[in-house]
Amino acid sequence: MARISIIGTGTWGIALAILLHRNGHQITAWSKFPEEIQALDTTRVHPNLKGAQIPAEIVFTSDLQQACTDQDMLVLAVPSVFTRETAAVMCPYVAEGQIIVNVSKGIEESTLKILTEQIEEEIPQAQTAVLSGPSHAEEVSVGMPTICVAGAWKKEVAELVQEYFMSPVFRVYTSPDMLGIEIGGALKNVIALAAGVADGLGCGDNTKAALITRGITELSRLGVKMGGRAETFSGLTCTGDLIVTCASVHSRNRNAGVLIGQGYTMEEAMKEVNMVVEGVYSAKAALALSKKYEVSMPIVEAVNKVLFEGQPAREALTELMVRVKTNEVPWEE
Repeated sequence: MARISIIGTGTWGIALAILLHRNGHQITAWSKFPEEIQALDTTRVHPNLKGAQIPAEIVFTSDLQQACTDQDMLVLAVPSVFTRETAAVMCPYVAEGQIIVNVSKGIEESTLKILTEQIEEEIPQAQTAVLSGPSHAEEVSVGMPTICVAGAWKKEVAELVQEYFMSPVFRVYTSPDMLGIEIGGALKNVIALAAGVADGLGCGDNTKAALITRGITELSRLGVKMGGRAETFSGLTCTGDLIVTCASVHSRNRNAGVLIGQGYTMEEAMKEVNMVVEGVYSAKAALALSKKYEVSMPIVEAVNKVLFEGQPAREALTELMVRVKTNEVPWEE
């Protein structure tokens, strides 16, 4: 039995707390909001995880020092926009060599850094890892079969994450490609927004399939140019995660996109979804990365125009369709 703290009590943090408890571990869950901790401790349910019961043995706390001290593993599950500031506050309580697993998805807009890089900057004494893949909290929390990937710089760290998380309903592979895992996990949310917009416009399966496929192409081109491994982008943490995020009723990114396609503004859509829509925060970073690495990403460009420049969604879709003619596979000269 391992001692594991979940830092962040959103749907994903609570789903993983339930999973790890079922795996026989001693779980503490932290939030900086005492009222949230009290509600979860009292009701033993999360309002956005229908059908999931939080075991009585899971300990809730708003004391960060308590959550970070004497733990075998820390799981950082706050929204990506709060990763750096949360890590900075955690730092004084984190022991040398402490394993911290990032389970959020995003890119820091101001620095274009992945989340584990932010954690390493703020908590240099820690060993970082990432857990990612097609894994909606609503399904993991009730034990539906799910497969993810644990990435780390050191093989033994990834294998320890694999050992702690793996169960008959949660299979975990390992990978050394933390960069590729995080790029795919963060930027697929931007493509999911586009897929949702297409649904909101009343487009069909042909459009969805095209957006998913060309979206994978865009993310792969960028990720490989940045130093990620090509096989990562055809695997669970990019292609698999992209498929589920573009198609699922649980996807907050797709659902926000649907509303935007129906005429809502970005702000109105985010308010209606009432959860953090990571793709909105990653869209500008994705565009900046495409320019930095000189990679063509027309879907990402279109999403940015709709979100931040007020371009009508129908017009953006038309522009994607009538772009200059090109090939899918280069011709041999």
